[in-house]
Amino acid sequence: MTALVIAEHDNAGLKAATLNTVVAAAACGGEVHVLVAGEGAGAVAQAAAQIAGVAKVIHADGASLRDGLAENIAAQVLAIAGNYSHILFPATASGKNAAPRVAAKLDVAQVSDIIKVVGPDTFERPIYAGNAIATVQSGDAVKVLTVRTTGFDAAPATGGSAAVETAAAVADSGKSSFVGRELSKNDRPELTAAKIIVSGGRALGSSEKFNEVMTPLADKLGAAIGASRAAVDAGYAPNDLQVGQTGKIVAPQLYVACGISGAIQHLAGMKDSKVIVAINKDEEAPIFSVADYGLVADLFVAVPELVKAL
Repeated sequence: MTALVIAEHDNAGLKAATLNTVVAAAACGGEVHVLVAGEGAGAVAQAAAQIAGVAKVIHADGASLRDGLAENIAAQVLAIAGNYSHILFPATASGKNAAPRVAAKLDVAQVSDIIKVVGPDTFERPIYAGNAIATVQSGDAVKVLTVRTTGFDAAPATGGSAAVETAAAVADSGKSSFVGRELSKNDRPELTAAKIIVSGGRALGSSEKFNEVMTPLADKLGAAIGASRAAVDAGYAPNDLQVGQTGKIVAPQLYVACGISGAIQHLAGMKDSKVIVAINKDEEAPIFSVADYGLVADLFVAVPELVKAL
């Protein structure tokens, strides 16, 4: 058995999600190969070759792969899929875009969002917003999987010495075209990769108060800033800060929830955090059921005091 991991990258650097996916692939048994599909991504291929546990890197380089269009990435995977028993994508926006196309073309059932590998054909995945864990067994010849990266440790980024093999890039499918990309610049750590996250909820009351209260705390801790869906829907914070079932799934070393009640959708996105601290004036708030440390207090008083103490 050999597993193929589809690397997540921006043609310049390897994304952290790839490291977690490599660990999931190794748990399936057999060798682990990594596909780096892009344009001018030689540095990414070399970085992938250094990941501990990777036996081979396949580097496909061409203009059709530059922007990660799902149709072209799927075609590139399908061109080599016959060599593999398992094909794994990180459960990111791009991974979830390409993986179903590969599964459909191979006429197999995709197993989504796995958090544990029980055996080569058996996997665990959360359902009902994480309130239940389903054990799924696949009888398909090729297992197409998306990996919830918070469920697996990251493989060491160095220590490996895999061979890099070149593969011909597929032709452009012509089914879609890249129009543009708007990138938000942020000096803070990326939300899904941050070791510390401070999140604010609807209790903050306005975008001004959100920034006034949360920014100093994040600055003191060197943290990324997150938000509940209620805060995002109310316009207190941008969409890309949303943590939860319909936002980003995170599992930092420390998660500080300020004025967040702890609706099930939010808990699904952060309950795997190593240490959870909750600040809420409602002592019955569900967030306290998952918190390691809870403070029943007015966040407008408690958070500034915490900042001063830090």
